[in-house]
Parts: sequence; C-alpha cells; structure tokens
Amino acid sequence: MSHDTSSKPMYEQIFEALREQIVSGKYAPGERIPSEKELGEAYNVSRITSKKALEILAQEGYIVRQPGRGSFVSEEFTKAAAGPVGPTGKSRRDPGKLLIGLIMTDFGDSYGTGLVYGLEEASRQHDSYLILRRSLGVPANEQEAIQGLLELGVDGLIIFPAQGEFFNAEILKLVISQFPFVLLDRHLKGVSASSISTNNVAAAQELVNYLFGLGHTSIAMLTGPPEDTTAIEERIEGFIQAHAESGIAVDRSLWMDRIMATLPTAFVPENKEKEKENIKRHLKEHPEITALFAIEHNIAQLAYEAAREIGLGIPEDLSIVCFDSPDYAGGFLFTHMRQKQEEMGRLAFEHVLKLKNGESVPGKIQLDAELIRGSSTGPARKSK
Repeated sequence: MSHDTSSKPMYEQIFEALREQIVSGKYAPGERIPSEKELGEAYNVSRITSKKALEILAQEGYIVRQPGRGSFVSEEFTKAAAGPVGPTGKSRRDPGKLLIGLIMTDFGDSYGTGLVYGLEEASRQHDSYLILRRSLGVPANEQEAIQGLLELGVDGLIIFPAQGEFFNAEILKLVISQFPFVLLDRHLKGVSASSISTNNVAAAQELVNYLFGLGHTSIAMLTGPPEDTTAIEERIEGFIQAHAESGIAVDRSLWMDRIMATLPTAFVPENKEKEKENIKRHLKEHPEITALFAIEHNIAQLAYEAAREIGLGIPEDLSIVCFDSPDYAGGFLFTHMRQKQEEMGRLAFEHVLKLKNGESVPGKIQLDAELIRGSSTGPARKSK
C-alpha cells in the first residue's frame, strides 16, 4: 500500500480499491462484490467503515445494494463513468486542488472575522480553497453543513462547533471514519479530535486579576448558558480560580448566567432591548457591583448601553471587561483579552492538511491571549 493511499480514511481506501476492481473488470456487471462483513475482515475495520465504502459506491452508480442478498455491480456501469473522485466519491473538477470545508456558528467584527482571515490566507499559501457554511449555533444546521460539504467532495473539515448539550452525531461519524478534521475555538468532551483554541482559563484569570489590581472585589459575571460549551466553562473556571488564589470570595448572586440575546439565533434588536432591561434591573438590585466581567464582546456592549441608560458612568461608576473588542476607528474599546484569531485559523488549516497526509497532530493546542487596556476600566469607586 502506498503512502498516499495509507494517508486516506479507510472507507475511502476501500471505496477506491473496489472502484478500481470494478473499472478493471475484476467484477463484471451483475456480479456480487464482498459484503460489509467480508470487507471488514479483509481490511480489519468495523462494519460501519466498510458500509460507508459500499454506500459511496452505490451513490456513484457502481453497485446496486439488495437487502438480504448483497451488493452487485450495476448492469448499467460503464468504464466511461469513471473519473476523478473526492473523499465521498463525488466527482472533482480539479483533483490537484485541495478543498477544505469550514463550518462556523457565525462571525463578526469582534470575533470570527480574524479566524476566517487566517484560514483564507493559509488556504491561499497552500494553493487550496476554502468553503464556508454558517450553522448559527443550530446543531441541525451543523449536521446539514457537514453532510453537504462531504457530498461536495471536500478533502477536510474545520468545525467551530455549535453550542448545545450534545455534540453532533455527524462529528462522531467523522471520528469513526478517520476523516481529516479539526475543531476550532473549543473542544468536545468525549471526542478524540484535534482542537485549536485559546487558553481560556489563563486568559480569564489575567483579566480578573487586572480588575483586582484596580481595587474591584464585587465583580459580576455576565454570560450565556455555559452548559457543554467548553470556551464558556473554561472562562468561568478561570474567573473562579482567580478569586480563590487571591482569597476573595465569589458572590454568585451578582452573576447573570442566562443571557440569550447574543446567541446567533437570537441576536436581534427586540431581544437585545429585553436583555438590556434585565441588566438594568440587575444593576439597580445590586448597587455594590463595581465591575462586570462579560464572557464576550456583544454582552459587554449590551451592559455598556444598559449602564449608561441608567446614569452610570463607564469607567467612573462601573468598569467592564470582556473577551475581544473591535478596535476600528471611532469605536469604544473595552479592556479585553485579545485572542490570536489569525494564528488559530492558520494552525487549524495546516493541521487538516497534515491529517490528510497521514501525519499526526497534537490533540489539543491552546494559545495565550493578550490583555489590551481600553477605555472601559478604572479604579473601583469608593463606597458611599
């Protein structure tokens, strides 16, 4: 077996071997080919893998599968039908150019655009192409995107997983079939896959310690639902660790941990206004709060607007910190942790190419973030 062949997922190797045998005439039209069980034993793979290879052959018209009888070379098969194919057996116009699929929840000025820029630049440097599909944080959209990109014949996938309690079953299928893919921004528990993200625990600790240095001890956490979203969970962990190491008690009554308006599917004016009202109410009920730790920029922006609307000065009365903040001209720059988005994107693309070539890559890479001091923080106000 050649190095080029061994670098491919096993289902693809089985597909190509059977396809070549059909094209060469080893199996004539109407002749039965090995079953899932027989292929599994011959290639030492699971029946799931051999089944996928047979499904691709059927999709491409090389065989006809008959329940209870087996798989047979299609009577309508002709050698002229054979041509260059991609990882799912789909015809590819230019097999010399790699095609990488990118699935993201969403992206904007504060976060995501830098990731796309880094990925696109890496694809250009490697003479490859990138196809983008947004999931908007909806698992069903993510599933459809994975299936659709595989049908297009992509050579690898980069996935920014949707938020949710359970990871998508399509991702597990990618693991089982050994298809080259990398997770971006977060990792999934229980999934053996390469991931590239920020060291969120350390970044959150640095941000909280910065507030401590300014005299803030009554710090409210503002976050969306943390369940099974590793980036949020890790930032919360860093927030708590910073308090523990400084001997300052965490007051969870100051937290708002169900902010929904900034999720991709809910980020509309009506929801943002409702969320601002919730933040206003919370700040009035807890006048002891001197600083807000927002889990991401859009939440920080809502908090900034809410505070200003009830007469609180930023940073005179209330300091706000967050992760990421766009620094375009004229915009309000929050004190924030700047993630290395372009580097994350570049590494993700390069790791997919390495996996495609049969090379090993680290299971998890976490990059340090940089503290950027903006206009949203100042010394804690004195108690009246």
